[in-house]
Amino acid sequence: MIYKRKIKMLMWYKVQELTCQGLNKSQISRETGLDRATVRRYQQMEEEVFHRWIINPRNLPKKLARYREFIKELLISKPYLSAAQVEDRLKERYKDLPVVHSKTVYNFVQSIRKEYGIEKPGRENIRNFEKLPDPAWGEEAQADFGESWLFDKQERRVKVYFFVISLSRSRYKYVVFSNRPFTSETAVKSHYLAFDYFQGVPRVIIYDQDRVFIHDENLGDYLLSKAFFDFCKGQSFRPVFCRGSDPQSKGKIESVVKYVKQNFLRGRSYENIERLNQEALAWLDRTANAKVHSTTKRIPREQWEREKKYLMPVKRKNQDNSLREYKVRKDNVFCYKSNFYSLPLGTYRDKDSIVLIRITDQELHVFSSKKEYICSHRISPARGKTIKNTDHKREKSKSLETYKRQVLALFSQTETAKEYFEKFSKEKQRYYRDNLQYILKHFKDYQEDIKQETLLFCIENKIYNAKYLIDILDGKQAGKENKNQITGLPKRVITTEKYLHAPEYTEVAKSDIGQYENLF
Repeated sequence: MIYKRKIKMLMWYKVQELTCQGLNKSQISRETGLDRATVRRYQQMEEEVFHRWIINPRNLPKKLARYREFIKELLISKPYLSAAQVEDRLKERYKDLPVVHSKTVYNFVQSIRKEYGIEKPGRENIRNFEKLPDPAWGEEAQADFGESWLFDKQERRVKVYFFVISLSRSRYKYVVFSNRPFTSETAVKSHYLAFDYFQGVPRVIIYDQDRVFIHDENLGDYLLSKAFFDFCKGQSFRPVFCRGSDPQSKGKIESVVKYVKQNFLRGRSYENIERLNQEALAWLDRTANAKVHSTTKRIPREQWEREKKYLMPVKRKNQDNSLREYKVRKDNVFCYKSNFYSLPLGTYRDKDSIVLIRITDQELHVFSSKKEYICSHRISPARGKTIKNTDHKREKSKSLETYKRQVLALFSQTETAKEYFEKFSKEKQRYYRDNLQYILKHFKDYQEDIKQETLLFCIENKIYNAKYLIDILDGKQAGKENKNQITGLPKRVITTEKYLHAPEYTEVAKSDIGQYENLF
């Protein structure tokens, strides 16, 4: 009792200290482990009132007092019953049992056991444990998964998942975090990160029977998931799986999971997963692998310097072997996980056309059948979508320089033409190729003086749009053929900002030739 009073007193002063530092109730609760209601009560109590409160014994009303004899007789006859079982028997026998918290029943049962000396029998068939000798250098590692809740800066709860692995001899540890549950693929990737951190691979790695690794199990025969099976087949280590419900078989890593939660994650704010992994690496170097281990009384990093000499080398998967074949469809796309990804026009040649795909964490890298790079796509989490690269709809058989030379040739390579198209390329840099293609497609046999007059007019009025340019050329040509002189665009076209400064995405209809005829 005296010990509990001291603890309460220390906690009251701790709450007052943290309150003065500006922490709110939630933050104080996480820091001290107290319930928010207890924190609020401590904040509201003056020091003198608090001391009187902890000195005076608590005289709580005994709601269960009338059931005392029944509980006593029940415990005498069946001392092995738990408080939860006693509560169920009370509800079964007494329909008018008052509504009380299960903790109240537990406290009441414990007080009766203490008063009448009714001990609860110990567990039968207690498993005996024997401390095993440390494995040889580089022989063994243990791995496991964990999860925990953090709070971001807006006090919102965020769940994080982590994979942790530790070398059994040196106790050298590695941890990596994810904001999504681990899959076989991400677990394999985490192994590679750990092997790089350890600078080698142990001969045996001990795991739980986790669904990430095991598809099925039958009396010790394991059917591994495909990704993990391929990974193990390509490495030299031997995976060992514990029996079900037997965490003691890998007690070292269980302690590391607890250590990550209580030492690294507790009280830490979440910003993003990249930041969390950076902080984790710094914590490993600063604390987890740098401080004296409580069991071995050695520093893990110093022990690892010796152990890494005994680790096996990491086997890297050949990059070419990771290229997968995908069929090219007639509309120049390929299908990956129910989505269609675009390819440059002309990729499809016949029914046997294929591309090679290298799949990374977030991207698809596309290569030709001769392993020449074609393009890349971000992997879409959606289904049934068509993901297009806008660049793929363009015809690339000719270079931009070829288009430039052809267009300048149409305008006789004059200085005016060179000046105009130089300004054009700067004004419409992203759409310059499209504009040149439009000119080449719609250009006619215009008279030389009309071409040069049109270019000067467009320079003066800052008109950099192929459609407008062709419209003006057509209008001037039509006027010349009618033996009339045209001095410019119709007023609606020349002065309206919509035409002179139309945004890139605006579709403008061609001018009616009748507008030009009305000028004469």
